[in-house]
Amino acid sequence: MARFFPVLMICLLPLFFQSAMAAAHHPDPAYPDLGGGMSQYAAFPRPLPTYPAVDGGAWEVIKARAAAEPFNVAATVIFVLAIIHTFACGWFTRLAHRFEHLHQEELKSREAPDDEHPDAVPEVSFLGTLFHFLGEVEAVFGLWMIALVAAATHYYSWTDFKMYVGQDCQFTEPLFVVVIMAIAASRPVLRFAEWVLSLAAGLGKGSPAAWWLSVLTVAPVLGSFITEPAAMTIGALLLGKRFYACHPSPRLAYATLGLLFVNISVGGTLTSFAAPPVLMVAGKWGWDTPFMMAQFGWKSLIGIGLASAGYWLVFRKDLASLSAPLANRTASAGPGNWEDRETPVPWWVTATHLAFLGWTVYATHYPVLFIGGFLFFMAFVMATLHHQNTIALRGPMLVGFFLAGLVVHGGCQAWWIEPVILGLHDKTLMFGATVLTAFNDNAAITYLASQVAGISPEAKYAVVAGAVAGGGLTVIANAPNPAGQSLLGKFFKDGISPLRLALGALVPTLVVYLCLMLLPGIPAKPEPPQPAEERIDHTTAP
Repeated sequence: MARFFPVLMICLLPLFFQSAMAAAHHPDPAYPDLGGGMSQYAAFPRPLPTYPAVDGGAWEVIKARAAAEPFNVAATVIFVLAIIHTFACGWFTRLAHRFEHLHQEELKSREAPDDEHPDAVPEVSFLGTLFHFLGEVEAVFGLWMIALVAAATHYYSWTDFKMYVGQDCQFTEPLFVVVIMAIAASRPVLRFAEWVLSLAAGLGKGSPAAWWLSVLTVAPVLGSFITEPAAMTIGALLLGKRFYACHPSPRLAYATLGLLFVNISVGGTLTSFAAPPVLMVAGKWGWDTPFMMAQFGWKSLIGIGLASAGYWLVFRKDLASLSAPLANRTASAGPGNWEDRETPVPWWVTATHLAFLGWTVYATHYPVLFIGGFLFFMAFVMATLHHQNTIALRGPMLVGFFLAGLVVHGGCQAWWIEPVILGLHDKTLMFGATVLTAFNDNAAITYLASQVAGISPEAKYAVVAGAVAGGGLTVIANAPNPAGQSLLGKFFKDGISPLRLALGALVPTLVVYLCLMLLPGIPAKPEPPQPAEERIDHTTAP
């Protein structure tokens, strides 16, 4: 149990932090009554309803809000710089490798002292480690949070920043992603998912092309039932084992990554609880699972099928050439890696893991419940260790750190995103939502839309359809994408290029976009008419 204790402490830290913040004395809310029983403790970001009305379009509203609150501009500039940093991660990684190489050469030129301890830790390259950290995409928004702290303290106060992150920001989703990734990546769950997908891959005799097509079409649909982060974890791990280990060409590797991100983003729209951008609006707009299936789900299935089949046709020769390396690897002599063993997992162990996975999905909105369940899960892992692989927490925690940073930065961007959304007509709103999603989490886009009173049913559909269609263009576009980045980044030399990822996702994005835009929805019961005083023209700024 000694190995379990550090994990226990890591899992309990968020609960201790939350309890300490709740118990600590803090000022009264800066905005005590925002409607619906909501309050805001920090003086920033200024709530949108408190801005004075401005005549004109979106640009006039943005200029007026920037003049009223200079912090808005500072926070957005920092956010843009963080996004630019994500594009420079590959450059930082190359610098890290260069400094490490120079450091190794320097060590070789030295003569080791006679009294050196046999267990001594080799000297580490400080610059190499520093630039490796700067090259971690998952660390980018956390690093730029330092600049945001400075700006918030300058324009407001340190107390306001503490209230912002401690009271106003919600970190449930980052915590959930950490837990669901760890459970979904466990050996029993992965082996079960591999068996399910092997049924489809068996139709193609288990070739890399068959596994490629199976994972990219079936795993995203599973996301509607086990949540998108879990589907991304399973899909990425199986692609790494069955496809990326065969060393595909860079062009095929990026096309596959882009297709995975797009398919996962739209694959969660068959239900009302699995995709973060849908979850943000489902309760307020009354979108249940039958509605999602009728208006989004079947169109998403067609889009996933068309996009995957199209890429398969384009790359069929490249996929066929991967058969030999896979066969050679399987037939190679030697015991191989212990964690790659093919011994069966007892059914009761797998069933218990699936139960923990189901509990985590059920308790999505309650960190105390799903983190508590995770502690019991880790205890069960220790009790069945001979059937398990190591539960890796580094990747999930980095992804959680990435999403937490995005929550903090993204919460300060509503001042310009809202007028942009409101300034678009129904026909252009879907395109605008797709573009905005590439530069901000799609759940944030739909959440802002849900705060607009009187938005038409057509506009509601357009903003959610655009948000899920654009969820594969960048790593920050959809909450599960950092998980895929973390698990598959090792197969890309010098890390994943944001530009090449966007190019790989462009065609699938267009395919699902057209499916969601052109295919008619199944007629549903019309919504009751809204009172005249609540109706607004969403084509103009507030």
